[in-house]
Amino acid sequence: MERLKIRVTGKVQGVYFRDNARQRADRLGIRGFARNEPDGSVYIEAEGSKEALEQFLTWCHEGSREAVVENVEHSRHELLGHEGFEVR
Repeated sequence: MERLKIRVTGKVQGVYFRDNARQRADRLGIRGFARNEPDGSVYIEAEGSKEALEQFLTWCHEGSREAVVENVEHSRHELLGHEGFEVR
């Protein structure tokens, strides 16, 4: 199990990015959260298996249907023990 901190930039607010991230996380068994940031990006913390997180990162580069993803940055961190995946 691993934890990723992910920042997605581009047209990612107001386009159902966080809700679609929650749906994808639920399907992959990923726990954590997604929230809008004041700078227009979306910040995500995601915990799960290495394989699930790789699939989730691939999705983050595509995003929701209406999103226009410009950049995805991520870093690995120690687990916190998130329960479920929530949109904040």
